[in-house]
Amino acid sequence: MSRLRLEGVTRRFGGLVAVDNVSFDVPAEGVTAVIGPNGAGKTTLFSLISGFLPPSAGKITFDGQDITGHAPQSIAARGLVRTFQLVKLFEDLSVLDNVKVGCHLHGKAGLFSALLRPASARREEAQVEARARDLLAFTGLAALADEPASALPYGRQRMLELARAMAAGPKLILLDEPAAGLNAEESAALSRIIRRIADDGTTVLLIEHDMTLVMNTADRVVVVDFGRKIAQGTPAQVRADPAVIAAYLGAPEPSDTESPSAQETAHG
Repeated sequence: MSRLRLEGVTRRFGGLVAVDNVSFDVPAEGVTAVIGPNGAGKTTLFSLISGFLPPSAGKITFDGQDITGHAPQSIAARGLVRTFQLVKLFEDLSVLDNVKVGCHLHGKAGLFSALLRPASARREEAQVEARARDLLAFTGLAALADEPASALPYGRQRMLELARAMAAGPKLILLDEPAAGLNAEESAALSRIIRRIADDGTTVLLIEHDMTLVMNTADRVVVVDFGRKIAQGTPAQVRADPAVIAAYLGAPEPSDTESPSAQETAHG
């Protein structure tokens, strides 16, 4: 079963085609990664899926419903949320309150109820706080709940953004370079968390340049180059694909028996 389907999705900026007739399915189960060189159109693709940009052509379907060109708020309310390359937190709020903000899509108490604080609103507030604390524990931030978000080191800010996105209870989460700026230990911890998210039933679609994370975490990989899909398959299949090797992963090192001219060609 496909959680997300792209059919001929294209985005033009004047004469530039940033995403060119891209089609692929994202199954409901597991982790799908989108990889490709810088400027390949990956983040533009995420913006089209999440409604921050309308496609110039093509169709995007989420859980069997056409969401092509829908507003980001409408798409998020259906259960499709995203993170961004640059961390976007409420820096003046505590770590806990940042995650509680992410629960707003499921809140039922209106402004009037919140002011009067009836029993139903108090119960909902308690449930939101309990969920937020669970997510902080899940991402290793429980001990920092009362710290201001601005005081966290970068790697923990990344984890906080992930916890806040998960607070919305998404069916599908788009992670845009979640390992950017992380060290090897933080990246390994992130890989384990992403796998747990998927194993708990949330579909994960991620853009990532950390090939160790991709190969250890993803169930399937889609490769784009110059806005076009050039390959898809399991990590092992993609890693061995000649088109992917040429475009992104790099040609294998020449053997010692190659002539100087052949080596120069291989490295040029």
